[in-house]
Parts: sequence; structure tokens; C-alpha cells
Amino acid sequence: MEKLTELAKKHSDQFELYTLHQTQNTIRLEDSKLKDIQSSIQSGVSIRIIKDNRLGFAYTKKLQKPEELMQNALNSLKGGVEARYKFPHTEGIPQLNTYDRAIDEATNTAIVEEGRRICSILEEKTKAQVNIYAGTTTGEMQIRNSSNSSLSSKTSYYTITPYIIYPGSATGIHRSLFSKTFQKADDSYLNTLAELYNRGKQELNIAGGKMKGLFMPEAMYTLIWRLQSATNGESLYHKQSPLADKSGKRIFDERLTISDNALDDSKPGARAFDDEGTACQHLPIIKKGVLMNYYYDLYYASKMHAEPTGHGFKTSLWPGDMISMKPTPTLQHVTIEPGEKEFSQLIRNMDRGIIVCGALGAHSGNIPNGDFSIGLSPGLYVEKGEIIGRIKDAMVAGNIYETMQQVIDIENMVHPASTGYYPAILFDNVSVATKN
Repeated sequence: MEKLTELAKKHSDQFELYTLHQTQNTIRLEDSKLKDIQSSIQSGVSIRIIKDNRLGFAYTKKLQKPEELMQNALNSLKGGVEARYKFPHTEGIPQLNTYDRAIDEATNTAIVEEGRRICSILEEKTKAQVNIYAGTTTGEMQIRNSSNSSLSSKTSYYTITPYIIYPGSATGIHRSLFSKTFQKADDSYLNTLAELYNRGKQELNIAGGKMKGLFMPEAMYTLIWRLQSATNGESLYHKQSPLADKSGKRIFDERLTISDNALDDSKPGARAFDDEGTACQHLPIIKKGVLMNYYYDLYYASKMHAEPTGHGFKTSLWPGDMISMKPTPTLQHVTIEPGEKEFSQLIRNMDRGIIVCGALGAHSGNIPNGDFSIGLSPGLYVEKGEIIGRIKDAMVAGNIYETMQQVIDIENMVHPASTGYYPAILFDNVSVATKN
């Protein structure tokens, strides 16, 4: 690395060196039987350089020839990508608790045994097929740049997700557990999954129309995805956001407060700095229904004459090699503040409605504009405050700027789910389409 640093100082105006070593184990049980175990390693070095306000980028899985990597970065300058920003000088950031040494005890054998234990309990309670997806991730990342930043972080991550499958379908009830190290699922968690599944056993054909819609945490990313798109600095720059002139204005129900807090190390995956070395922060996005902030990486902050917010992350919609990725504006630590009602109370408040337990086709609809049109995967039907079965072949559709104005109640606790931590939220006047 020292040789590469010297070359970068010599041949560029600015530079950033990013190194990563990450180990991942994934385990899958199908119908209680071990189906697959995979282990993978991501490791390598990437370099970004700025010379004459142009950006160069190159990466390698193994740094054996620093001169060759440097030359590749110089060659990429010919692409003419503008870079009128400065790599940050970052110091004095908080020391977060992001790694638990006990993760070493989370062997594949221990996780498989826990998966089988969960399957046994849920099968006894539901008489259904149970699948398990689980795994661990550990990683070390370092950033060094020409502004004298020298940063490092170490992370550990454990997740397990049971799926209780409805007969004749590929859908079912699920909920994930996330932590910094291996831990057994408790009885209340498993009882909740089993009870929800059992209430939806009967398959129903109902008439569609406008009704109450209870979005479970597992489906909430469908709505949050649209908000992420609209508050993204990239969308603002390309004039694709309907919220470009809405800062300080109320766009959602006043009971909704949504923030991104990478500094909360009570949850796994906390970060003190992003993948560009910019300090992370607690960033309110929506406060009591009012739009408070947009978020930026270095590139789009410079384009929009704004300050970077610490949201430049190497990520994509699909899993990939982080070393080869360039940072983009991303919200990775979203939380919706809980309300005051227990989950059972939300259901009792539904005279007629559906529970959106999962989303099929969450990408459908005009995402930048806030539109969504998703299949229920599954959808449970409620009448007079009781779940009486599940709906087959149904969809919900709408626009988040209408739907999230019509909050009835919010659950009093949050749960880990895709892209963040969310409570269940009950909305009014959700459009449901069925075969009937």
C-alpha cells in the first residue's frame, strides 16, 4: 500500500485508497433439510484519483503490481468524468461498537442446528413447510486519502429468516432477526410467526376496492424505496424527484417520522463514516410528516452545491463485488419511529382490509414519482377486527404521497426488515385488486 500511495501522490492531484476483506457464509434449509451452504470472500483494493478535475478509477483483487493499478486509474481519466470535489479530511469520529468477537462461535454447524430447532418448533405449531435462510458476515475496511484521512472499521453480522410456506404456493409468513453475533430465536418471536400463519390458512376469494391496508415491516421497503429515490441527490440533479421544491413542507401524515442513523450501534451494520470517508450522521428525512433533508455523496453534493451527508456507499440493488463498485447516494440505516398501538390493536381497528405481509414486484410502478403496484406475497384478509384467511392473486397499488397521508395507526415497536427498521403501519383507502 505504501508504494501505491507514493505513486498516487506523484501522478494525481487527489487520491483515495479503499481496501476491503469480507467473509460471508450463507445457509439454506428447505423443509427442515439442509439444502445449501456457501462461503465467499471479497477482498481487494480500489483507487480513485482526481487529476485536472477529472475522475479516474481502478481496482484489483490482489495488489501485486501497484504500478499497473495506478496506470489503469490514469487511463480511465480519458473517460472525462468530472470531479469537482475534494476527498474529505475526517477525524474525531465516534468509536462505534460494530464487531462482536463472539461471531466466531457462529459456526455453520451451530447455525444449522438453530435452523433445525426453529423448523421443529414452527412445524409443530403450523403443520407447514418451513424454510430457513441464515448467515454471517464479517469484514474489515480501510480508507486512506490525500486529505490525510486514515480510517478503518470492523463489522460482524448475523441474520436468520424463517419462512412458513402456504401449501401450493411459494409464499408465506416470514420475519428476519439481525444481530452482531449469533443468538437463538426466542419463543415470542416464533409464536408470533406461527399465529399469523395459522390465521391465514383459509384461502379466500373476495371483491377488491378501497379498504384499510396494514403494511407489515417486511413490506414497508416498497414505500420507503420511493422516498429514498425522491430524496436522493442523484434524482435531484437529474430533475427526477417530485420533492425538489418540497423541503420544509408537509408531505406525509404528521405521525410519520423517518430518519437515517448510521451511528446507532445498538443495531448491526452501524457506520461512523461512509465508503468515501465522509463522517456519517443522524439525518432526519421526515419529521412529523415534514420533509427535512435530502442526502448526498461527494459527487452529487458538488453538483447540487450542497454539503455531503455521509451517504456515499458502494452498493447496488443486487449483490455484487463491492471493490468494483463506485459510491452512490444510499440510505442504509432507515428507521420509522414507532407509534403507540400494539400490533393486535391495529388489526382490531380494521373493519375490512388486507395485511400486506410481503411484496411481489416491489420495483413495479414509477418509483421516482412514488407510484407502486405490488402483488401480495402473501396478503391476509381482515373483517371486523379478525384475520379470517388469505387472499390469492391480489395486488395493491397507489402513490406514497397519497397513501402515507392517510395513516390510521402505527405499531409501538420496530422490527428489522429490508433497508431498515420499521413498525407495521395501518393506512386508510388502499386500493386492492383481486380476481373478483
